[in-house]
Amino acid sequence: MISFFQDNKELIEEVASEEKTLSIYKLIMDGGLGGQIIIAILFVLLAVALYIYFERFFAIKSASKIDENFMNQIKEYVSNGKLESADALCKSKNTPTARLIGKGVSRIGKPLDDITKAIETAGKLEVYQLEKNVSVLATISGVAPMIGFLGTVIGMIIAIHEIANAGGQIDIKLLSDGLYTAMTTTVAGLIVGIIAYITYNHLVVRTDKVVYQMEAKSVEFLDLLNEPV
Repeated sequence: MISFFQDNKELIEEVASEEKTLSIYKLIMDGGLGGQIIIAILFVLLAVALYIYFERFFAIKSASKIDENFMNQIKEYVSNGKLESADALCKSKNTPTARLIGKGVSRIGKPLDDITKAIETAGKLEVYQLEKNVSVLATISGVAPMIGFLGTVIGMIIAIHEIANAGGQIDIKLLSDGLYTAMTTTVAGLIVGIIAYITYNHLVVRTDKVVYQMEAKSVEFLDLLNEPV
């Protein structure tokens, strides 16, 4: 037995080497045209998901930045009647919070209800801008696994078709294309879905923090207007 393994050592090492070189690319190519098309669709969805995530991530990160002395300066300007200075300060800060406060400053002199409604309307527009295209991530997180499962069904159909054409002579090589299609598309669909789901929830959390910041500063500004002169 020992001599057998020694004599066939090179053959065993060659087989092991071939097994180790099995790549994802080869699996996709062996899956047939149907599997390749589905993998291509999933790759496009992954690219779209990553683009939206990073574009929104940096946009939300930029929106969350605010000078700690911003509200103190606003209070000082409003208390001293320097509304033009307060408006100029708001315009110099390219953040949702500054735009909300700027909207309120521009309405000073009108009834408090009008100022509140103006800030609320501006706030809805700012939230809409923050959440732009984020819903696409949620869609991809749900659609990608379904597309992957579609590939599974296609792969099983291919495998059954090969069995039927083989006249009952089952050969694993005949089933390989269908099985490769079924497995690779399922895995790819789940990977894309998981990535999209995680990135979507991360953006939602960061957006909620910015919205909370906007609400807190807006309330602080309205409280300033309610202070007795």
